[in-house]
Amino acid sequence: MKVLLDTCVWGKARVEIQNAGHDVVWAGDWPEDPGDAEILAIAHSQERVFVTLDKDFGDLAIHHGLPHHGIIRLVDLSSSEQARSCIDVLGRFGEKLLEGTIVTVEIHRLRVRPPGESS
Repeated sequence: MKVLLDTCVWGKARVEIQNAGHDVVWAGDWPEDPGDAEILAIAHSQERVFVTLDKDFGDLAIHHGLPHHGIIRLVDLSSSEQARSCIDVLGRFGEKLLEGTIVTVEIHRLRVRPPGESS
């Protein structure tokens, strides 16, 4: 699966996610931050699941209707838990993510929001 990691995601998570067989780009490698809406647009145009710690992307997708191929939001996870959680969610919800599902990952909880679900 193709994945775009936000700059706020631990950079070394990329290697672990790649080792699990995914095509991963980390926005922290880019020369400059193009802004949230543009990052989500890039992920969408490249058909990448977007992974972030930032709740603003859910707002862009849900309330502003920006298109996406899935968002994984990691909440209060340690650096070492970020990659492991992404790999798990990609394995469990890969197809649903590509359809526009948003998955919020907390230490002891997952929230899965299918596309079109109201607030």
